[in-house]
Amino acid sequence: MSHPSLPSTPSFPSTLGELRSSAEHSAVRLVNRSVKDEMRENLIARLRSGETIFPGIIGYEDTVVPQIINAVLSKQNFILLGLRGQAKSRILRSLTALLDEQAPYIAGCEIRDNPYKPLCKRCKLLIAGKGDETPIAWMSRDERYIEKLATPDVTVADLVGDLDPIKAARGGEDLASELTIHYGLLPRANRGIFAINELADLAGKIQVALFNIMQEGDVQIKGYPVRLELDVALTFSANPEDYTARGKIVTPLKDRIGSEIRTHYAENLEEGLAITAQEAWTERGHASLVIPQYLREIVEQVAFTAREDKRVDKRSGVSQRLPISTMELVVSNAERRALLHGEEEVVPRVGDLYTAVPGITGKVELEYEGEMRGADTVVKEILRASIGRIFDRYFADLNTQQIEQWFNLGGSTKIEDSQPTEATLAELREIQGLLEKLKPLGISAKSSPAETVAAAEFLLEGMVAHRRISRSEERAFFAERKQQPPRRERERVGDENEYEQWQTRRSRRGNFN
Repeated sequence: MSHPSLPSTPSFPSTLGELRSSAEHSAVRLVNRSVKDEMRENLIARLRSGETIFPGIIGYEDTVVPQIINAVLSKQNFILLGLRGQAKSRILRSLTALLDEQAPYIAGCEIRDNPYKPLCKRCKLLIAGKGDETPIAWMSRDERYIEKLATPDVTVADLVGDLDPIKAARGGEDLASELTIHYGLLPRANRGIFAINELADLAGKIQVALFNIMQEGDVQIKGYPVRLELDVALTFSANPEDYTARGKIVTPLKDRIGSEIRTHYAENLEEGLAITAQEAWTERGHASLVIPQYLREIVEQVAFTAREDKRVDKRSGVSQRLPISTMELVVSNAERRALLHGEEEVVPRVGDLYTAVPGITGKVELEYEGEMRGADTVVKEILRASIGRIFDRYFADLNTQQIEQWFNLGGSTKIEDSQPTEATLAELREIQGLLEKLKPLGISAKSSPAETVAAAEFLLEGMVAHRRISRSEERAFFAERKQQPPRRERERVGDENEYEQWQTRRSRRGNFN
């Protein structure tokens, strides 16, 4: 398979002769400089200039990134070990920034041979025949990165290669000839970065073949020994749970992986907020969008609360994709509401979180207790707990007695998407003391109706979370209902009352006598 080449320009030689006469691409530099040397040199240049090593990676500046830097400086292969949604694949893909912008190779070569140090027989014969007229092509950074998701059905042919009978027949070659090989992904990553995601899912014999080509530079394809001294930087990722759940990394391979780097989730709410703001698609372009800060915090708190909940499987983790997709769904529901009523301003509300439940349930793995309760029930309880925590950050000292009294006197209100914002605001104004207590959220008389309604609903939802008032599934708010004690408790209380009455009657009879 040939790779696209750049147009022939003075800065990019198109033949081997032009390449040899180019001072920038000297033979000494290309022959003696491996991919890992190249990454090391470019990393050193970035460190000296103070340039960000991994743009867009948040929360790893003092933990994961220094370990990756050390591994690259040591010219080691490394593995990123962590739960799902911890940016492992993103980090591996960003390693291409440590490669040169352009690199030459022999045009038409499947394994992108070094013009000064060819590996495959085809390139050696080409140079012997054409000499300085051998065509040269160029590959960019992104073309030098190849990624493979490991699955149990991956074969040696997928990774290393296989014999191609059709190629042998067309070329009149013997099957044992190197010219009949159809190369796999690993040889095609020559002079680049090869990443394997979920390494533990790779079958043991495939891992051995991978280790053999890493260590010895040779492999057997259909019984024929093939020598491939590839120049590849190998990187891996894996989930710790996979070591026992689905497979394991064979000891010889694990022993030759230079560094095992542990990733982690955002360590605090602020880091999570920055990640979600960066990754979530919220700017839709056709309306004025205002996402209240308290809503961003609630969405992020959902992930933190879920990670702490005993009903959620800690081994599977709660991906950072949960708050990202939740935020997108919340904005979409607010967008839908605005479109239905012809409103120009889109302001998501806390109630929109409940429309995102289907997007949350698919991202949490539950323990047995959680499965018995049901995913929807567990997620709604996590949402309520998250709302309560963020409510306390804004209204910890707020006296809500006046609002509670309004509901206790029979008042109720319903906030629904089928109602325009102005009509909803008119109903909320009837609740005594509600709108006056929204100052901690930055709401004033100048605030838009959509922002005021969203803030008022947050206050009401926070009161629901702390069981000061109640809310139905249809988002109707009313007074907190006095919960009846369980039947056995009622029967026990009844028995105690009967016993006390009997004792009273007995004592009276005794005094009479």
